[in-house]
Amino acid sequence: MVDYKICNTCIMDTSDVEIKFDEFGMCNHCQKYFNNVKNKVFHGQDGLTRLEKILELVKNDGRGKNYDCIIGLSGGVDSSYALYLAVKMGIRPLAVHMDNGWDTEIAVKNIENLCEKLNVDLITYVLDWKVFKELQLAFLRASTPDSEIPSDHAIWAVQWEIASKYKIKYIFTGCSTLTESHIPRTWSQGYWDNKYIRSVYKTFTGKQLKNFPNFSLIKYYFNLIRFKQVDIIDFVDYDKQKAKKTLIEEVSWKDYGGKHFESIYTRFYQGYLLPNKFGFDKRRSHLSSQICAGMISRENALNELMYSTYSRELQLQDVDYVCKKLGISNEEFEKILNTPARNFDDYPNNEKLKNSIVIKTFFLILRITRHMYYFFLKVLNKKSFGDFRYRRN
Repeated sequence: MVDYKICNTCIMDTSDVEIKFDEFGMCNHCQKYFNNVKNKVFHGQDGLTRLEKILELVKNDGRGKNYDCIIGLSGGVDSSYALYLAVKMGIRPLAVHMDNGWDTEIAVKNIENLCEKLNVDLITYVLDWKVFKELQLAFLRASTPDSEIPSDHAIWAVQWEIASKYKIKYIFTGCSTLTESHIPRTWSQGYWDNKYIRSVYKTFTGKQLKNFPNFSLIKYYFNLIRFKQVDIIDFVDYDKQKAKKTLIEEVSWKDYGGKHFESIYTRFYQGYLLPNKFGFDKRRSHLSSQICAGMISRENALNELMYSTYSRELQLQDVDYVCKKLGISNEEFEKILNTPARNFDDYPNNEKLKNSIVIKTFFLILRITRHMYYFFLKVLNKKSFGDFRYRRN
């Protein structure tokens, strides 16, 4: 039994079983956070100057095409603001929404209003509900704390597929290093791992996974090179509350209550399943990043954790709704809830292969090739892509 301990800087604690503390009581997540912010986040005029250079490249590549980039749109504040920013800065995005069957009415309306008022084309990719329902139920029965992994995997598979179809090189995101960096590995692991997803599905259905957007490990690495990810929010002084106000006033956006609560299943997963089955609260990680960003005091963050993730009444409604939609009884759900927790490593996966010398060497060669290519472009007096950085997960 590990003695309880909490970070002196943020509010991450030993609910993350892999957390580490230095001699000053600062956790490894804070150490990584400050390093990431230093290298990935740019403020004021410096950020705008860097962003303008990137957007110039994006516009140049989009000449003769219908779109300059793709933006994944969930209806949440981060992706909505990323779309808003891109349009206001003269970019012609193609919005892509992946419908996994769990959107709230507010999220759907937000997406409609954004695209209509910003004059943005939208592609909605609807997952095969029968297959996806089986997959989500398999992950619930697997008792791992990563029931959203199938959705995360499919989102990237869909975006890459559409980007390839329309010959679009750039994918803009609403990812924010300032507010989304305190994420423990064991809390959500393997969104890139097609083998893991397929193995969980086969274990609990006895079938091979078909009719589901996916990508192999090799394709994952190729796509990291082939497509350029732009985390546009990292180049502006992002204030989430101000962003919400702007969206409400200019595109009739509506708030949906909590982090990623634009999805009913995500609300249920983060607000009910994780605390009750696995003993951790993802608000802790979100608030910790905000503390380090100076957006909230540590005291206020701790006070926020004293309150329920969301109302008990709505939690019970969500449990009933999820059970009905997945086709299981409340008794079976209680059995799932009381099944001992397991983790990513309990099922076949590609983690060892991903960390092998062969794959690391392969990816290194790809990265070197990329840098050599852009170096020669620079020699030829063309623009450099030096402001692009890849996220390695």
